[in-house]
Amino acid sequence: MPRPMVALVGRPNVGKSTLFNRIVGRKLAVVDDRPGTTRDRLHATAEWNGVLFTVVDTGGIEVWPERVAEGQRPAPAQPLAEDSAPFIPLIRAQAEQAIAEADVVVFLTDATTGPTPADREVADILRRSRKPVFLAPNKAESSRVREAAVEFYELGLEEIHPISALHGYGVADLLDRVVQALPTWEAEPEDESVKLAIVGRPNVGKSSLLNRLLGEERAIVSPVPGTTRDAIDTRMEWEGTPITLIDTAGIRRRGRVQPGVEQYSVLRALRAIQRADVSLLLVDATEGVTAQDAHVAQFILEEGCGVLVLVNKWDAVPKGRGTQREYMAHVREALKFLDYVPVLFISARTGQGVERVIPQALEVHAARHYRIPTGELNRLIRDAIARHAPPAKAGKHLKIYYVTQAEVAPPTFVFSVNDPELVHFSYERFLENRIREYYPFTGVPLRLVFRPRGRKEK
Repeated sequence: MPRPMVALVGRPNVGKSTLFNRIVGRKLAVVDDRPGTTRDRLHATAEWNGVLFTVVDTGGIEVWPERVAEGQRPAPAQPLAEDSAPFIPLIRAQAEQAIAEADVVVFLTDATTGPTPADREVADILRRSRKPVFLAPNKAESSRVREAAVEFYELGLEEIHPISALHGYGVADLLDRVVQALPTWEAEPEDESVKLAIVGRPNVGKSSLLNRLLGEERAIVSPVPGTTRDAIDTRMEWEGTPITLIDTAGIRRRGRVQPGVEQYSVLRALRAIQRADVSLLLVDATEGVTAQDAHVAQFILEEGCGVLVLVNKWDAVPKGRGTQREYMAHVREALKFLDYVPVLFISARTGQGVERVIPQALEVHAARHYRIPTGELNRLIRDAIARHAPPAKAGKHLKIYYVTQAEVAPPTFVFSVNDPELVHFSYERFLENRIREYYPFTGVPLRLVFRPRGRKEK
C-alpha cells in the first residue's frame, strides 16, 4: 500500500510552507510573507519516530480578483475580511480535496490574528469529516499568544497544538500525535506481477487504452481490488508474464480560478505511481505536451518509477512529411528531463501501435532491475574520469575513489569521494550520461549518491 499522507491546509500566509520545510528537514518550499508564493504542488517523504509518510503542502493559491465571480463566493454568516473574500472558494475546494486524499489533516491558522471567517469555512468542512484533524495555530512564539490560542476551540476541533513552525516550538508534540493517527503502513503481500500505472489528464484515452490492452487475444484478465481509493487493479497475463494494470482517475486540468484544486487532483496519480514499476504517461496528440503532463512526469522521476510516454490519438493528427519527427522533437523539448524515456505514437481507439506498449513497458521494467557488476562499473567510471577530470572548488579537486551499485528499482549508484560538496550538478550529469553509454537504462531514472570516504586523506 502507498505511504500514508499528511496534508497541510489553511488560508494563505499562515506558515504552511515553513512547517512543510521543518517536517521534511529541507528547504523545499519557497517561503515568503506574500500569499500565493507556493504556486505548484509540493510533496515529500518525511519520517518521525520511525514512521514514514508523505507530507503535502497545499499552498499555491494564486488568485486574481477579476477571476473570481461574485456568484462563486459563499455567503458566510458574518462579513469577510477584505483580503479574505477572493480566497474563500479556493480554500474551501482545497480543504475538500485534502480530506479526500489525505489520511491526516493538519489545519494551520495564524495564532496572532485569532479565528477568521476563512478559518471557519475550512473548519466547517473538516469538522464533518471522518479524518483525524489537528488544528495548529502557528506563529505562537510568545506565551501570551499561546495562551490566547484557546479561542480557536470555537472552531469545533478537539485537538489544538499551538506551534511556531519558524522556531520549532510545539512541532515535535504535534508530529507525535500525527504519526499516532496515521494508518499502519505495511508492505503488501508478495506480488511478482509487473505493475503498470496508466496516468494522464482527463480525456487523453486512459480508459480506451485499458480496454484495448485487455482486449488483446493474448491477455487473460481478472479484476482484483485496488489499494488506492479510486482505482481498480486489473490482473492480466501477457505471453506468460503476470501484469497488474493500475487504472487511475484523470488528473484534472488547471482550473481558471482553482489552482489549489489542481494540486490535489495530481495526488490521485501519485499514489498509483508509488506502487508502480512502470508508469504509462498518456499525452493527447491533438493538444501536445502540457504543463500538467510535465508535472506528472516530474512525479514519476521523483518516485524512481520507470516511464513510457504514449502519444495517444495519433490517428487524429494530420500527417505530412516529417510530422512524427517534428512531434518527437516537441515531446523531447517539453520533457527534456526525461530524454532517456521511450516515446510511442499510438491510437487506443483504432489500436494503432498499441501492440508495442506492453513489450516496451516490460523492457523498461527489466532495465529498472539491471545491475552493473562492480568491477565493470569502476572501470567505466575510471574511463569517464580520464575523459573529463573532476572539477575543483577553491583549489580543491574532487576525488572519486570507488563506486558501487547499491540498489535496483531504481538503479542507485553510491560514489565514495573525498568531499561531496565538490560534486557540481553538471559533473553528476556527466557521470550519469557515461553510465547510460554503457547501459542505457531505457525509461529508468538513475540515482547517484556521493558519500565521503570513511577516513580523511592526509
